[in-house]
This record gives sequence, C-alpha cells and structure tokens, in this order.
Amino acid sequence: MQIPIFTDDAGWHGEQLKQAFAVRGVEAVFVSLKDCVIDLSNDKPHIKIPHFGALPKAAFVRGIAGGTLQQITTRLNILHMLKALGVFIYNDGRVIERTVDKAMTSFLLQQNGIETPRTWVCESRQKAHDITRTQGQLVIKPLFGSQGTGVRLVDKLKPPVPMDVFVDGVFYLQRFIEAPYDYRVFVVNNQVVAAMRRTGETWLHNVAQGAKCEKTLEADVFTIALQASSALDITYCGVDVIRGKDGKLWVLEVNSIPAWRGLQSVTSVNIAQTLTDDFLSKI
Repeated sequence: MQIPIFTDDAGWHGEQLKQAFAVRGVEAVFVSLKDCVIDLSNDKPHIKIPHFGALPKAAFVRGIAGGTLQQITTRLNILHMLKALGVFIYNDGRVIERTVDKAMTSFLLQQNGIETPRTWVCESRQKAHDITRTQGQLVIKPLFGSQGTGVRLVDKLKPPVPMDVFVDGVFYLQRFIEAPYDYRVFVVNNQVVAAMRRTGETWLHNVAQGAKCEKTLEADVFTIALQASSALDITYCGVDVIRGKDGKLWVLEVNSIPAWRGLQSVTSVNIAQTLTDDFLSKI
C-alpha cells in the first residue's frame, strides 16, 4: 500500500513517519498540497495527487504551507474534498482549521468548560491598547503560529502593543500565567502516549526556544489534556498545559500538527510508530 504524507518540509518528523510506515510494509510518499489539482472537468469530481494514479485509501497530514488566504483555503479544501470522496484524512481539515486558529481553539475550550487563560481577539490596535491598560500583563501571540515565534509579553508599563508581521492585523491577547515550566502532552486516539515538562531559560518554554525537557507522569495534567482533546474532537494532538503558582492547571494551546522531537528524547515510546499504527488501524 502507498499513502501520501502531505508536507512541504519532510524534515526529521517526516523521515520518522516514513520509517514507521515502512516497518508496517507501507510506502509513504511526501506530497505538497500546493502541487495537487482539483479536477472538476468531468462528471465526477477528482483530486489529482502527484505520484498517485488513483485516490489513496488515506492520507497523513504533516504540514500545510503558509500562503495567501486563497492558497490556504484551497489547500484545506483539498483535504475536505478528499474526505468527501472517501479518503481518510489524519488529522482532517476540519480539525486543522479549529486548532491552527488560536482564537477558535480558545473559544472551544472555554465553551466546553476547560480552563484556559482569559483571551481577547480584535483587529483594532486602539482596543488592544485599552485591553492592555485594564488587564495588566498579557501575552500577545500570532493567531497562526507555532514554536514560540512572535510570542511576547505586553503590559501598560511596556511600549505600545506592536503592529508587525507577527500580528498581521489581528491582536490575540491572552492573560499571562506565570510558571517556571509548562507541559506538552501527546494524545493519540484519546490516550496519553507521552508527556514532558519543559523548562525554558525565560518565561517561554518552547523546545524550539531552547527549553529543557524531562518526562512527567502527573495524572491531573493528563486529565485536562484528554479533556481538551475530546473537546476539539481530534484524533491526535499535542496539548500545551501550564500550572499556575496556585497549582491550578490551564490549557494554553492544542496543536493538530504537533512536533515531538523534544518529547521523543525523554520517552521510550516510539511516537512515530504509535501514530502510524493508529492511522493504519483506522483504515
């Protein structure tokens, strides 16, 4: 069997997946969604995927390249159309849409009663200033972004709320929860397969920003991560959790295309093999 891994940069994670599929006798082929073609020229709709003469049984989504609104919409539409044509998509486009947009993730978490820091989203810089003046120390994040890039602290004592490439016209402000570390919990098929505590040199605890990783087995962290995964109805994900000074847990983000290189360094579980085995069990 041959399946596509949708990605624009296979990297370490893609190679890990490819090897894990090979162990099960499956050939994984790296394909970019931007190279696919929506063909509606005949009576039956068809999606042309490079290297595939017919539609595969399933596809693994490892990455969606950035681009214009039209480009990203088209790439997500390809995932939606493939699913409508009977192709199993892991994770599917609906889930990716809900998690890549931090505002929607925060909304769904709050709607389902899961503790997440108070959040404000607006397009007005003046309103963002007003929120900062009345709410104290906040974290400003790119609405679409990962690995800590463009994440900064703002408050009424610091310079004005920034307007730059990371903001991109939308201000996503989240109340700052001070903590010496945070957690990344990896959930597959409603089960925690691995988790780590990340300790950064600053208030940021992303592995990409140099945070140190250590294995954790804290049951309450697992519980809230599973609640978040269930709320977003997601097949697999990385859940970022933080514990405040009072011991209370908060879900910061849920990532539907999570990295696991740092996590793999502190667990004996083969995460790529766990993902591929779950993927194959569903088809």
